[in-house]
Amino acid sequence: MIRYRRLFLLPLDTLFVCASYCLAYLIRFDGTIPPEARHVFWTGLIASLCIKPAAFVLAGFYRRLWRYASIPELILVVKTVFISCLASSLVTVIMVHFHGYSRSIITMDWMFLNAFIFGRSLFWRVGREYYHQARKNMGIATIIVGAGHAGRMLLQEIRHNDSMNYKIIGLLDDDPAKIKAKILGVPILGKLEAMPQIVKKCKIEQIIIALPSASSALIRHILKLSRECELQVKTLPALSNLLEQDPLTQQIRDVNIEDLLGRDPVKLNTENIKQFLVGKTVLVTGAGGSIGSEICRQIAIYQPARIILFENAETPLYQIELELNNKYPAIPVTAVIGDIRYQDRVNAVFSKFLPEVVFHAAAYKHVPMMEYNPAEAVNNNVLGTMIVAKAADAVNTRHFIMISTDKAVNPVNTMGATKRAAEMYVQMLAQQSKTKFITVRFGNVLGSNGSVIPLFKEQIQHGGPVTITHPEVIRYFMTIPEATQLVLQAATMGKGGEIFLLDMGEPVRIVELAEDLIRLSGFQPHEDIKITYTGLRPGEKLYEELLLAGEGILNTNHEKIHIARSIAQNSDALTERLEVLFLYAREMKIEKVIAALQEIVPEFKPDHRLLPYSPNIIKLAEVRRIS
Repeated sequence: MIRYRRLFLLPLDTLFVCASYCLAYLIRFDGTIPPEARHVFWTGLIASLCIKPAAFVLAGFYRRLWRYASIPELILVVKTVFISCLASSLVTVIMVHFHGYSRSIITMDWMFLNAFIFGRSLFWRVGREYYHQARKNMGIATIIVGAGHAGRMLLQEIRHNDSMNYKIIGLLDDDPAKIKAKILGVPILGKLEAMPQIVKKCKIEQIIIALPSASSALIRHILKLSRECELQVKTLPALSNLLEQDPLTQQIRDVNIEDLLGRDPVKLNTENIKQFLVGKTVLVTGAGGSIGSEICRQIAIYQPARIILFENAETPLYQIELELNNKYPAIPVTAVIGDIRYQDRVNAVFSKFLPEVVFHAAAYKHVPMMEYNPAEAVNNNVLGTMIVAKAADAVNTRHFIMISTDKAVNPVNTMGATKRAAEMYVQMLAQQSKTKFITVRFGNVLGSNGSVIPLFKEQIQHGGPVTITHPEVIRYFMTIPEATQLVLQAATMGKGGEIFLLDMGEPVRIVELAEDLIRLSGFQPHEDIKITYTGLRPGEKLYEELLLAGEGILNTNHEKIHIARSIAQNSDALTERLEVLFLYAREMKIEKVIAALQEIVPEFKPDHRLLPYSPNIIKLAEVRRIS
């Protein structure tokens, strides 16, 4: 439709060229062109019809949406019309040998042609405004919260988007100076606190929150008012997630749990990250996982020479490879099926590609599952890390970044203990290697595979109940993009041996998280959707920590990144204990695996009341389940 409209404009503008030129001559000669001037008239008309439409095409008139015309389009029209009028006049003068051409024709022709072209754009815009005015009584009665730049842009797009079924009644804003003013003819009805009265008076059905930089407290307050008024609520993404290339109307979405957790936008030193990654060969283990795949996406922004995706699971590996190839076709992406526990495979990959930067995100992370499979947790999280780290050291990789977890601090579960043992090995290797080995430790990420958010959503979809282990459980959360961006930033700071801690913000009670999700799904917690408590699972704590006793904390030049003071590792003793641990894991001597982990990680306090570490009990449970 738009293409046909543009094709219609060229013949219309050609008609305007003819009309403006004829009108200039008729006014110049008081309505009658004398015989002696007719040869010049026809010469000039032919020159105008040949030159001016061609100039309009070359200037890009018909590649622009004139319904959004503004100052740049105005300047373009004035310049193009002036140049084309001057060019056609010069051609005419040359063809008539400088005889009988009136100079006033140029000025009047330019003025009339400008008026015609501006007039057709103005006519089109006025017509659309009348059309949208006629549609005013159609659609969902909606108010926009926020009369700033985002609110104005959103209003403009909604008014000009025929597919948007919104009838914008007005806007709300807490700035007293804006009250009773109008934006694009739509009134600012009042402050946020006046929402109940305005909703009742104007029969509002829906609100759209156009406050991309709003705090979580403000979003919660707006949601509370909206629930009291029984309104549907939509929002724009946070400022850090707004897509500049996409229209705002395409970014309107439901409020989600991330909006309520109040994570401020991450401020990155992108120049440092670019220098760290540009032109480098980067290898990511666990590239198909939640964190690994997002690390790959973030890395690709900074134009590395190559990205090596190392992953054991075929389907996730295929998906991230396809995504990167489609979005960043200029960056070579190599997908490698491999297991970090297989030393020969890992060494072969490192020897072939010689990665300069390694992000080690591969790990088993499900706490209760690792309680029942401690030998595999050791083999993957500790032995796998050792194999990858040694391979990086052997090929003189410049930087090795290990992704760790807050569960490695004073662990009560096998997963946390294995991650702490891996941290200790990486710190030990940093003392003797040219490679800069660093660790980045953070808590839970929203929406990652196996996290509570997808589980709660599934339970809500099935009508509940939502299951929580304990009413007092609290956790730290951050979004996957935030975590991975801070990992990249921390990587640029590492000198070797550090454990970087990411600022996780305020801890969140899981029961409150569940209640918010239930409300966002349109239900009332404890009424429409029940919440039940199942008791702590094997290896779970009520709360998580980010520091070990004796580590202390150092600040960096980034407000959300800190450094734990290094605890020196005895190389010989640690190596010997790890060998014993791996021996017991190979032999599946579960009790001895746990004891060996306690030797390596003294702060590891497994709760044997939660899980008897006996392979016989596991086998018995399997037999009963099969029968």
